[in-house]
Amino acid sequence: MIDALVIGAGPAGLMAAETLSGAGFQVTIVDAMPSVGRKFLMAGKSGLNLTKNENNTSFLAAYGDIAPAMKAALSDFGPAEIMQWAEGLDQPLFTGSTGRVFPKKMKASPLLRAWTQRLNGAGVTLRTRWRWTGWDGDAPVFDTPEGRICLPARRVILALGGASWARLGSNGAWAGYLPDSVNAFAPANMGFMVAWSDHMAAYFGKPLKSVALHAGQEMSRGEVVISAQGIEGGGIYMVSRAMRDGAALRLDLLPDWSLDRVRQALARPRGKNSLSNHLRKVLKLDPVQIALLFEFARPLPDDLAPLIKALPVKHAGPRPIDQAISTAGGVRFDALDGFMLRDRTGVFCAGEMLDWEAPTGGYLISGCLATGRAAGLQAAAVNP
Repeated sequence: MIDALVIGAGPAGLMAAETLSGAGFQVTIVDAMPSVGRKFLMAGKSGLNLTKNENNTSFLAAYGDIAPAMKAALSDFGPAEIMQWAEGLDQPLFTGSTGRVFPKKMKASPLLRAWTQRLNGAGVTLRTRWRWTGWDGDAPVFDTPEGRICLPARRVILALGGASWARLGSNGAWAGYLPDSVNAFAPANMGFMVAWSDHMAAYFGKPLKSVALHAGQEMSRGEVVISAQGIEGGGIYMVSRAMRDGAALRLDLLPDWSLDRVRQALARPRGKNSLSNHLRKVLKLDPVQIALLFEFARPLPDDLAPLIKALPVKHAGPRPIDQAISTAGGVRFDALDGFMLRDRTGVFCAGEMLDWEAPTGGYLISGCLATGRAAGLQAAAVNP
């Protein structure tokens, strides 16, 4: 029987392994993919936003109403600790104008390489192409290149990811082996499908800037991209949870203008200008904004101002879950004692497989690192 087994080699699993190794345990990590950290590397393609450099109150608020164990994990290993950890891997960081923290190299591979080298130097064993297929009694069972292997361990940490980006290793299939502990998955930080009129094809791939998005109590000033499938981008992701839960989406095409100012501008003589040209001249709307107004406001009323300030966006729901940046749902915190499964002593859960969600902007990776560390600390403290 081995000392400590970590199943899943994303950021949560690697952090759990590092924590256990640092506490003096012999650790084995197994992963179903041919190499580690594949989704982590994908995140690095846009610069690897590790965390958000802000005070603890603002940082925790981004996660919404979370379980006490999750809140404690984030408080103990928040932005300052994550930055110190990354710099300890010889990865210089910088903080952008909005507080987002990135490696100066703007990619994940140097950090991941330094991390795995440090784990290897500490004696951590790594096995790839080992796919977890459930339990044989209390022992995890794997399909491996050598066949079926049962690997008993004194303490097991599951860090199996959510249910999006299956080609990178996180397909949610593990939920079938924990049937009484899991809430259904749902997409998070995702785009939404729109059945566009033909005239919108000219704008596919174009950004929609300088607008405000409102859904329920949520508001975003982020950028949106028009695609053949619908709408996506950071601005949508910020309000996607409210939209997923049924809130209507409205666009304020001129968020810095009052309704009266819009009305006064529209009242200027139009002359021989087309409506498009009039909107461009008196309101400074760009072609994408005008196209969206025509798409969603027809038949156009005489008073356009209210629609310019609150344009209802008709959509057909979220994009498929596998295309979402992250997922909601997963192992319920009421099925856990801290991070240990109540019905399996010595088995812990960490990372995106837990039922929590957060916006993009460094919060997702922060949550995975923090829960991986917390699960590792709790596993180190028990004597199963």
